[in-house]
Amino acid sequence: MATATYPPPPPFYRLYKDYNVNPKSIPEPPPPIEGTYVCFGGNYNTDDVLPSLEEQGVRQLYPKEPNVDFKKELRSLSRELQLHILELADVLVERPSQYARRVEDISLIFKNLHHLLNSFRPHQARATLIHVLELQIQRRKQAVEDIKRQREEVQKLPKEALGTLAGQ
Repeated sequence: MATATYPPPPPFYRLYKDYNVNPKSIPEPPPPIEGTYVCFGGNYNTDDVLPSLEEQGVRQLYPKEPNVDFKKELRSLSRELQLHILELADVLVERPSQYARRVEDISLIFKNLHHLLNSFRPHQARATLIHVLELQIQRRKQAVEDIKRQREEVQKLPKEALGTLAGQ
């Protein structure tokens, strides 16, 4: 029984058969997907919004104000995490049966830290983009200065050559 090594091309390849003659004959791409869609069995949403902790059923440990001081709150949650880890170690030594509550508290702190860091991502991306653009501007200005310097040196060469020839 003979079988093909590769499967046949998909049927929509026929839409592109006149491309060499008329490149504008190809169909327009499909419009962008908006809303929810399914990909590899998972439901995804095109609205890139971070759900709040309350929507996820988690108690929020930092203030709910819109302008959160990320540095202060991250530092505070980190200290609280250290304290709870030390308390967990103490509980495991003194009262091992009561460790579950401490682990839940640590889990809650980690979820709050994770959410706070994810809330900071847009600010971080904006700052990174600004930094990259400033570096590009700086490199381009340096390149322009190098070109100007090289041009001035090249313009001096014929004058020096003429002066050397005239002196002989």
